[in-house]
Amino acid sequence: MIEKNDFPEEFKAAAPIIQKIKDAGYEAYFVGGSVRDIILGQKIHDVDIATSAYPQEIKAIFNRTIDVGIEHGTVLVLWQDNQYEVTTFRTESTYQDFRRPDKVTFVRSLIEDLKRRDFTMNALAMTETGEIIDLFNGIEAIEKKQIKAVGNPHERFSEDALRMMRGLRFASQLGFIIEEETFAAIVENSYLLEKISIERICIEWVKLMLGRDAATGVGLFIASGCNNFCPGMSEQLFGLNLFQNRIHRQIKTEELAWALLMDSLNVANTAKWMKSWKLPNKLIQSVSSAMLFIKKRRECKSWSVKALYQAGFETVTLVEQLLEYTGESGDCSKYQYAYQDLPIHSLQDLAISGNDLLIEFDLKPGKWLGDILSKLADAVLFNQLPNEKKCLLNHCKEELLKNV
Repeated sequence: MIEKNDFPEEFKAAAPIIQKIKDAGYEAYFVGGSVRDIILGQKIHDVDIATSAYPQEIKAIFNRTIDVGIEHGTVLVLWQDNQYEVTTFRTESTYQDFRRPDKVTFVRSLIEDLKRRDFTMNALAMTETGEIIDLFNGIEAIEKKQIKAVGNPHERFSEDALRMMRGLRFASQLGFIIEEETFAAIVENSYLLEKISIERICIEWVKLMLGRDAATGVGLFIASGCNNFCPGMSEQLFGLNLFQNRIHRQIKTEELAWALLMDSLNVANTAKWMKSWKLPNKLIQSVSSAMLFIKKRRECKSWSVKALYQAGFETVTLVEQLLEYTGESGDCSKYQYAYQDLPIHSLQDLAISGNDLLIEFDLKPGKWLGDILSKLADAVLFNQLPNEKKCLLNHCKEELLKNV
């Protein structure tokens, strides 16, 4: 029993939804991860409500609704300044693609709805007054810090193969162990991950890397064999073990997580490898740049003026964050300040532009233009010339144009 006074604000705000459904003669409960998290005393993210009322009945109860997944029983209820997903109790038939059910059947039974869920800790329901309905010993699993499948784990994972990655992710996020039979089923069914889109796998993998016990999560990822069915990881056992061993505290950002992973795997082409995970181009470019410059940084033990300029603020920051994380004497603040103190940070910062040179010397564009601008940038960077238009133009006349 959770005392109502101890309810997070998210539950207090949503309680009238449940009461209104009950007043109409139906059952309604808080369900899923939010119930688990309130028991664990963790921050609530999403409040989900399950009900015996069918979608059309929910729409009749509330004035403002949106059909967001009505074919699967979900209606979005707009209430005051918030919105809540209200989903009808349901059962699911076979899963031909190992992700989505071929058929969803609406039912009036809470137990039938809860028995289709992934893990016992997520198969909990709670009334608007704080009474916990625990039909599958989910509280016991939470107390044991155990991730255990609801019913037969082989059936749960063949229904939705992504549940295996979710289990590994929960181990990382919560610091829980995976129950023996459940883990054995993950090992046996890991090949089913080939049926799941890499985008969905990636979401779980990122959450795993950012978990408070990510080293354990990565270890389970390797031990289960799930790595064999993820892009670019089947032959990376050494690199993955190195990645696991280097995780000694929670990784704060996705960018740093990928950088640490790529630095551990040491692949030939960072961008190509990351593209196989269908990651955003900006993230790929950021991590690829960091992998290029971290080699120079390790060799030189510092940053040269030219390297700072070429790398840019974001790459310098990521490289130093990675070196700080791995205990290699990184100094993020020092080199951020060093970068900011540069006379210029790009060609655009020069006091003259390519167009200025074309007009001044009445020449056509060509390779010469980029060469001159690069030489001017170097001269300004190394304090050989002040970044003043007149001075730069005079320098072009005297020193550079004679070689064009």
